[in-house]
Amino acid sequence: MKLKYYFDAKTYRILASEKLFVVCGWCFSLDKRKVTYTVKINGSEVDFEKKKVSRKDVQLKYTKYDLEDAGVGFRFKIPVAMTVNPERLQIIAHVGKEKQEIFSLNHKQIENIIDEKTLNFSMDSISVERKQDIPVFRLRGWACSYNRGHKILFKITDGQNNLVSFTNRPLNRDDLYRAGLVSKEERYCGFQIEFTGAENQEYTFFMSDGTMKVKKRLNAAEIEKKESFLAKQGYVKNVIYNLNVKNIKKGVTYLQKNGIRKLIERIKKGKNANGLPYEEWYESNKITKEELKKQRTKKFEKEPKISIIVPTYNTPISFFEEMVSSVQGQTYSNWELCLGDGSEGNPQLEAVMEKYHQNDPRIKYKILDKNMGISGNTNGALELATGDYIGLLDHDDVLEPHALYEVVKALNEDDYDIIYTDEDKVSGDLSEHSDPNFKPDYSPDLFCSHNYITHFFVVKKSIMDQIGGFNSEYDGAQDYDLMFRCIENSKKIKHIAKILYNWRMHAASVAGDPSSKMYAYEAGRKAIEDHYKRVGIPATVEHTEEALWGMYHTVYETPGNPLVSVVIPNKDHIEDLDVCIKSLYNNNVYQNFEIIVIENNSTDDETFEYYKKLEEEHENVKVVYWKDEFNYAAINNYGVSFAKGDYLLFLNNDTEIINDTAVRELLGCCMREDVGVVGAKLLYEDDTVQHAGIVIGFGGFAGHVFTGIGKDDYGFMVRPRINCNYSAVTAACMMVDRKSFEEVHGFTEEFKVGLNDVDFCLKVRKTGKLVVYNAFSLWHHYESKSRGYEDTKEKIERFEGEVRLFQERWPEILKKGDPYYNKNFPIEYGPFRLG
Repeated sequence: MKLKYYFDAKTYRILASEKLFVVCGWCFSLDKRKVTYTVKINGSEVDFEKKKVSRKDVQLKYTKYDLEDAGVGFRFKIPVAMTVNPERLQIIAHVGKEKQEIFSLNHKQIENIIDEKTLNFSMDSISVERKQDIPVFRLRGWACSYNRGHKILFKITDGQNNLVSFTNRPLNRDDLYRAGLVSKEERYCGFQIEFTGAENQEYTFFMSDGTMKVKKRLNAAEIEKKESFLAKQGYVKNVIYNLNVKNIKKGVTYLQKNGIRKLIERIKKGKNANGLPYEEWYESNKITKEELKKQRTKKFEKEPKISIIVPTYNTPISFFEEMVSSVQGQTYSNWELCLGDGSEGNPQLEAVMEKYHQNDPRIKYKILDKNMGISGNTNGALELATGDYIGLLDHDDVLEPHALYEVVKALNEDDYDIIYTDEDKVSGDLSEHSDPNFKPDYSPDLFCSHNYITHFFVVKKSIMDQIGGFNSEYDGAQDYDLMFRCIENSKKIKHIAKILYNWRMHAASVAGDPSSKMYAYEAGRKAIEDHYKRVGIPATVEHTEEALWGMYHTVYETPGNPLVSVVIPNKDHIEDLDVCIKSLYNNNVYQNFEIIVIENNSTDDETFEYYKKLEEEHENVKVVYWKDEFNYAAINNYGVSFAKGDYLLFLNNDTEIINDTAVRELLGCCMREDVGVVGAKLLYEDDTVQHAGIVIGFGGFAGHVFTGIGKDDYGFMVRPRINCNYSAVTAACMMVDRKSFEEVHGFTEEFKVGLNDVDFCLKVRKTGKLVVYNAFSLWHHYESKSRGYEDTKEKIERFEGEVRLFQERWPEILKKGDPYYNKNFPIEYGPFRLG
């Protein structure tokens, strides 16, 4: 047999509680046959763990072999019994009946790779930024302990050995997990530590897991000197490589806005794989002074008064003044600021309020007799409101200067009941913007999964009066409850896809530490459940896992347990079909279903024998026969003609249920009156995501989002992990309300192979029904095994024809953009990337 292989790293780790070898590398067979492995220690076979590792570098180097990325790289973890002294380690590769030793270590070589360190870490970068000429240190990296359960502790001291305060922002390092360097539980091992230093002062950074300690000396002048040298090296290389007229113009603009130091940093970093860094995007898209000046002179046909209501409670004066200044700085002037103060006696804050009121009568305040809680204090502010619309603002947050202008501009386009905008988070001193929430247009299922709307929220005062303001029963999630009640009494909801609200992060803010207000999440759960009760949807609401603060799982009831017709096209590949069907019987709590298998021109005798056996064993299985050429749309339409159920579950024959509630999850969603289609979360065999929703526009037609991320990865704004709405889902696993199916006359049969599911979903959306992605219905999808790929001239021409047909049928959404995908993400880039 012919193999290519290489081993990048090897270590023999000896800890108090365990011993193990860790070996990393790659291997593949030149004739594309599957490679398996055995491992021997001292001549005896031992158990081991092998994790697949992405090796794009190998793929690119050996392009002629057409390698599958996920199947090449590996990381072996080979436990060694505590009583065993390893003299020899061997890894043997097997291809068919052939085998070959591809790796071995003798006793001396093993001794040379012994590693008794307990800390697994890397310091990725150390930098210094100047704020008013004061050095601010930033350390980025990751760390975890080989001693399971040991936490990583950080400490910083100055030259006199005094402790220095710092902030630490945990970072998700899925890249390390995918590379096999950390476990799934250790993915949040990343850190970004910041502290403010002093000139000519030396600091020491300590990191420990209780067993091992490492330290790093930090000196601002030395760090800046090294940064300058590295930046110049990167600057020269990148300027030569990227020198063209377009980039020169962009560079000059960036230089004028940010200065030479930032320009050099930008060139050194380049454009990351996730698109433009948000801070840079924010600066590039920030409204200009000229635009602000022009807005101040704009006269609208309708100029409603907007009452901004703010509850205060011992608000730090600096935060309060910055909040008020952000309102006074609005380019639209017909507003009032209504303050309800429940501080129970704060003369300094009261004096500041009075000063602002005297200077600007649009600012009103009310000193409450006592602290009424967040809802009561906000209702106190609401009593002062005389405007046409109510806007919600927290006492420590700020608005962008054109926030009200954009709201009123939208109100002149249509008579909206509710308007909400995009937002980001800002540091305590308002200097750094991060963590943008680029939202979709109104998504009921996403809103019932978490309060994605949050800020800036504006609603007609008549609706606020109708619902009676805030309810203290939901304190902690009082805005969530209020928004539900406003939405229930609204007809037109507008989303403005612009960052117009800055949510301040500081020690007392939930924006900085979600776990600081755990009581709020129970109030949020209650708000959702009570919303369902008011609108007549039978459902209960559960908290998701602990790490997903404020994310919820709705479990819908299935009144009457209606019949579900499972429709499965099939051509041969009975092994795949059998796995699919067995999972429906053996791993499925919802058993009121029938199966219609649509036989599509099979050629193997075993297939027909299997069909006969299947129908004999199960009364609720029916095999029907399609005689024409392959046409996925027509085949499924044909299968539905034999179905008796009120709900149709379209499945590919290469799917398999993972969680036993998968079918019930789909049905519960689909039984809602406002829903027409429900899709599932589909995983490849290696548990990476194959489908978690479809966005219209990618490639000029449509594309999946989150493909290739891990099953438990969060993705953008946790969208792959929670229920939400998309314009389309894949029909590889898709449940449809039969009435909706018949109303749109099923699948469009001109789409013989591709895009028929996307076209179908858009037809259903056009009737006013929702398409739901259900993240809690988990299936494996082994991906088109029975049909093959678009790899011939005929297939490519057919697919291109279907794309043209799709573009002709759906020009409006392709032009305006997918309502469930934020327009700040260029559709020409990968999903959820800034440009």
